[in-house]
Parts: sequence; structure tokens; C-alpha cells
Amino acid sequence: MKDRIALEYYVLDVFSNISYKGNPLAVVFTDGVLPIEVYKDIAKEFGYSETSFVYYAKEHKALRVRSFTPIGFEIDGAGHNLLGAVCAAVLKKLPLFDEQDDDNHFVIMKNAPIPITVRFDPSTQYPVVQMHQKTAVIGQQIPTYKIAVALGLKIEDIEIKELVPTIVQTEVAHTMVPVRNSQLLNDCFPDSKLLIEIAKEYKSEGFYCFTIAGPDEDYVAEARFFNPIIGIEEDAATGTAAGPLIGFLTKSKYTQPNKEYKILQGVKLNQSSLIEVMNRENDILVGGSSIITMRGELYI
Repeated sequence: MKDRIALEYYVLDVFSNISYKGNPLAVVFTDGVLPIEVYKDIAKEFGYSETSFVYYAKEHKALRVRSFTPIGFEIDGAGHNLLGAVCAAVLKKLPLFDEQDDDNHFVIMKNAPIPITVRFDPSTQYPVVQMHQKTAVIGQQIPTYKIAVALGLKIEDIEIKELVPTIVQTEVAHTMVPVRNSQLLNDCFPDSKLLIEIAKEYKSEGFYCFTIAGPDEDYVAEARFFNPIIGIEEDAATGTAAGPLIGFLTKSKYTQPNKEYKILQGVKLNQSSLIEVMNRENDILVGGSSIITMRGELYI
């Protein structure tokens, strides 16, 4: 190992308090900025949907986070990649907020400050992180038949009352796809090539397929997420899509503003995740907790 640099890493299961559930994320601690190819090589080696790299930047008085997919795509949005990174930094006792105002906590994702709130679960003592996303912008509708063909479903399987496939953006523009029931949701088999064609045509990224939960469930919707254009065939928990969904549902009067809801994701992958969401007047809160499942060193 002579002349090689060792970097500590954690693997966390995000949006879960149970190891091997939730969405796995590798978080690598660095001493500063790395060459871009090193980020990409490490993300490819881990093979998770995203790998985050963090360090505390004294000049910015904030934690800096960059995240990459296995194909080398750098993530812009604040989802499980940021939530898990913050949880890891808190558990490692980095001085995230020591130099910040008490009412203005933030981290820097790429070059943009992202407001966050951190508290500790009273029973587990795990950190619970809430990310403040922008308010949802409702965009273009996509013809139902195109989405149905790409998901291997019938046209009548897609629409729920007045809800139709619609692009919605808080941090990232994703397509919200209503599916009639949970069985259809979990039986659908996406054609990645067709999804990529639709994403390029309509200038969006992923597809957040969801169904409205029954009144006896403790979550408002169950969802699956496909984003093959950046190398994610299916994701177990997607904060950048959960925010747009609660904004979409609130705009459509399915949910109420200023009330916390949960979204269930990852059932098909046997990695059940619960994402906490709330649509407020000036932002959308997306949050949850994480648990460390692995820890080690890598070498560059």
C-alpha cells in the first residue's frame, strides 16, 4: 500500500432503520476535491445506484457532497444520496453545523447550498435528516399510451381519475406515473430503451410509478422508480422523486399541505423504504433516517 492514499467509507441503508433494507449508499470521506475520474472509478467499483463523497470545507463552513452513479453521471438533486451522506457525517461526528447559524443549517451539493434539518429519533437515536426541496413545478403531461407501452401495461392501468403521467420538478424533473393498483405496480416490467427515448423527448429524467394506498395503510402511496438514462434500472428509495410526488398529490387535492405523509418504495426489490414527505408553502420536506451497515477503507 506504499504511496497509496486510504479513504474511509461507510455503506448505509437509507430511509430505513434496518440493515439490508432501504436504499444502500456508499459514503466516502475525502480530504478535499478528487480528480473527476477517481470519483467515477470508485462509484463504478461500489456499483450502488449512487455513491457520495464528502468532506468538511472550512472555507464554506459546510459539508460538501458530490454523488455519482455507476456510469459516471453526477447527481444534481438532494435525495437518498444527500440524506445518507449527512447521516454518515453526523455519525462520524464531523462539525457540520458548528460554524453555522442555528436557524440556517445547510450542506453544499456540488456548488449549491441545500437547507437541511437534523434531529435524533428518541427510540433508536439514529439521525433523522430532512432536506428542504424547492416547491414543486408541475410541467408537461406525457401521453398515457407511450408510458403504458414502456412499462408493459395497458392504457387503462395508468390513469387514476384525473391523474395522468406528468413531469414534476423540485430539484430534478421526473415523470409521475399513476398506476391503478399495487399489483399492477409491482408486476410492470419496464423497457429501459423506451423509457430513455421518452426521457430524451420530454427532457425529463426518471419515472416515479405510484399507486394511492388504501385508508388502512400508514403510507399515502407506494412507488417504484426507474431512471435508466443515468444508469439506474430501479431504485429502492428516491428522495428526488418523492418530493415531486407529494407536490403533485397536494396540487391534485389527494393530500393536504403542512401535513406529514410517508411513501413506501422498494417492495419489489425486497428493500422496503419509508420516505417522510411534507408539502409546505415555500418548500417541500423530504426526510428519513439511515443505518450504517458496513465500514472500511479504499485505496487510490
